[in-house]
Amino acid sequence: MSDDESEAEEEPAVELGTGAAVEGAPLSRVASRLTWPQERSRIVEKEGDATIRTPEGPQTLSEVLEETGVSYFDSRREFTRAVEAVVGRGPVQTD
Repeated sequence: MSDDESEAEEEPAVELGTGAAVEGAPLSRVASRLTWPQERSRIVEKEGDATIRTPEGPQTLSEVLEETGVSYFDSRREFTRAVEAVVGRGPVQTD
């Protein structure tokens, strides 16, 4: 192991900010835990209680999925687009 590699392990790759914490998980993180295609009911069983970050504040995934009107998602992209159509896309509010 070279000295450069040991230094990289000691320092964080990305420096974290000191701002207010944001409640909820990014939608992409929740979507990455699922396999596709997927029925809405199965997503609710697996991740329905997950709180996701939205521009209007944290929301429960199951509540958002009810508003989509989609019962089957062929792909992760289709899932994220349907959720974003309900919650919007933009900066996430902080405390």
